[in-house]
Amino acid sequence: MLENSEISNKIIDRLPDHLKQFIKPQEYSDYTAIDQAVWRHVMHRNIVQLQNSAHHSYLDGLKKTGVSLENIPSIYGMNRILKEIGWAAVAVDGFIPPNAFMEFQAHKILVIASDIRQLDHIEYTPAPDIIHESSGHAPIIANPDYAEFLRRLGEIGAKAIVSKHDMLLYEAVRALSILKEHEDSTVKEIKEAEDEVSRLQRKKEPLSEMAKIRNMQWWSVEYGLIGSLHSPKIYGAGLLSSIGESEWCLSDKIKKLPYSLDVVEKNFDITKPQPQLYVTPNFPYLMEVLEEFANTLSVRTGGAEGLKRLIKSETVGSVELSTGLQVSGIFSKVIENNKGEVVFFKTYGPTALSYRDKELVGHGVKAHPDGFSSPLGQLKRINLPLEDMSPVELKNHNFNDGKRLYFEFESGVCVEGLNVTGLRNVKGKIMIIQLTDCTVTYKEEVLFKPEYGTYDMAIGTRIISAFAGAADHLSFPNLYNTSPNKTKKTPQNNNSAELIKLYQKVRDYRLNKKNSETSLTEIFYSLKKKHPKDWLLCIEILELSKKTSLKKAVTYHLQTIAKQHAQLKELILKGLELTLVK
Repeated sequence: MLENSEISNKIIDRLPDHLKQFIKPQEYSDYTAIDQAVWRHVMHRNIVQLQNSAHHSYLDGLKKTGVSLENIPSIYGMNRILKEIGWAAVAVDGFIPPNAFMEFQAHKILVIASDIRQLDHIEYTPAPDIIHESSGHAPIIANPDYAEFLRRLGEIGAKAIVSKHDMLLYEAVRALSILKEHEDSTVKEIKEAEDEVSRLQRKKEPLSEMAKIRNMQWWSVEYGLIGSLHSPKIYGAGLLSSIGESEWCLSDKIKKLPYSLDVVEKNFDITKPQPQLYVTPNFPYLMEVLEEFANTLSVRTGGAEGLKRLIKSETVGSVELSTGLQVSGIFSKVIENNKGEVVFFKTYGPTALSYRDKELVGHGVKAHPDGFSSPLGQLKRINLPLEDMSPVELKNHNFNDGKRLYFEFESGVCVEGLNVTGLRNVKGKIMIIQLTDCTVTYKEEVLFKPEYGTYDMAIGTRIISAFAGAADHLSFPNLYNTSPNKTKKTPQNNNSAELIKLYQKVRDYRLNKKNSETSLTEIFYSLKKKHPKDWLLCIEILELSKKTSLKKAVTYHLQTIAKQHAQLKELILKGLELTLVK
């Protein structure tokens, strides 16, 4: 059950409904004693490894953001502390759509997948989990320069235009991550999901704006290094939260490259360790590169290219015209002139008109349920653009309310109809001319007929901006669709329930010394007999025990497991080292 106080943070309260739909209860009571042991082991091992390799902001930030080494953090507890630095956190169900993720970030909210990796994937998981999200991301945002970069990246990324391929890849990666973290998944299911991700990654699709933003996020926020090329420190959350990669990422085996705009073109494979990493000299430099990249995006360049990207995306997007009028919907058609300029555009389905990110009264999706279209550009044989005409100049050209109009654009688009009224922006520029009994033609093509109803013609010479999402979020309360692939809880069988009880007994001993040393011995021999491959509880017992005989028995058993299961050898050796440090 989600505590009421968990969502009382003002930052969260201000979120639009299309983002709130992704927030889910953390269900803290669902965490088992094994989950708590996994958290504790990863955090303690990371702290030892990261003392000299992480950027100083990380270790300082652990204290500032309420991330404990001993217990899985509650989102409520984190929010109490995060609000002091102007941020918040919410729990979500694994991966969420890329634009939604970025928009949360723009609102200064960390999205935290509240599930935790299984013991079998303790070093690394491709699925977002609470270790990665809270212990990786949260501490670094205590650094103001980094926090502002993260917010700005989210702000720009939220408007980056996605492609259909992006969404297919998102769903494939989400499906794979769910399968990999579910005990009942078959080898065949995982292999098929991996093959689908690989197939999509191999497709030679041009990188969309969102794909480039995703690459930038990956090589900075997730897998970034900072400092000099020869002696960098870690700040990327993916590295900070992976006890495997945080160790080997600084070795000479991993190529280090200077961070630059080139990162947006460099793809990655989420299922494998990274073959190279990028080093930024400092956090402000990240912002410089981001702003350089933002200048290439449709949100700043607009034009036919931006509109065509929106059409390809097949999702809700917006264009802003030179008058400031914003049109939000799913774009379906563009006509260009021989200079590559947009002379006509069209949406299909619900469409809203806005100005300065606020929906215009009477121009929401109910007024335009079946789409919207309009010519753009200069009128033929008239030097002054329509948008720059004063009321007197409009009358001089017969643009009078209640008068029948006929005019032709330089592009050849012709409009004929009865002028009903017009709408101006705050600067006095006319943004919309409303006509009835209207016909719009281009060459031999009829673009609008009288029987379609009232024609609201947008006024503007050009598209100055094109971006993902709605200009006014209230226009599309269901902007993002939630994924049909839901995370699954692994059902407990008798064997796992019994193992959880053993972990719980050790946890009780750690927390309040409820059990005696004798009980630790009994737990160990029960574990050895019924769960001979489990190594993490052995590490916990070894750390707590004061009895030399028990320590020897546990150590010998761990060495035996390491010999019999080569894939566990490194984990066990590192775990043994950790008990010596403590």
